[in-house]
Amino acid sequence: MPHPNRRRFISSVAALAGAATALADSAQASPIPQSDWDMSWLDRLTGKHKQVFDLHEMDSLRIIKNWLDAYLEVYGLGHPDVNPVVGIAGSAFPVNATDALYQKYPIGELWKVTDPETQKPALRNIFLSGGKTPREQQTKVKALQARGTIFWQCNKALTRQAGRIAEAAHQPEEEVYRELRGGLNPGVILVPAHTMLVGLCQERGCTYESLS
Repeated sequence: MPHPNRRRFISSVAALAGAATALADSAQASPIPQSDWDMSWLDRLTGKHKQVFDLHEMDSLRIIKNWLDAYLEVYGLGHPDVNPVVGIAGSAFPVNATDALYQKYPIGELWKVTDPETQKPALRNIFLSGGKTPREQQTKVKALQARGTIFWQCNKALTRQAGRIAEAAHQPEEEVYRELRGGLNPGVILVPAHTMLVGLCQERGCTYESLS
């Protein structure tokens, strides 16, 4: 006859197994919620040559221009045959912020972005457009977007930056996050996690370059 302790052990295992089965059945019966994240833009990466640029240094936007120019000069190729993607997380966040965000929050001050016209912390996105020479103008976000460049913003990094900005501006973090999320440059894609999207782009054939 089984020892009482052994009987209790067997009963506990059976109970746990039954609970696990019930949970599994429940999970199968409940539909998995559809993701709120639209990842369909990845299907646009159909060019013969495609590369994801992991942007850390804001002044490195000129490298994307050089990449595009080289394919045009050597192979005569541009969009959609070449697909540049610029991934932005924390350190390069000011590249993705609208002028309105610069004016409302101390982005220029916190990220040490100096307006070349005023020599003071920027109250506008100096990376978006403009420039003194045609070559400089071609390194700006709008010019690169016009050549098919995709920009993304990491949501996890955006949450951290909201905390940093909220502390400096003495405002509620959730409110600042909503403002930042709604104040990204037109065309910027908000993604769940920078590291996830680097991998997904590589799975679709993108080469990788870190711009730091």
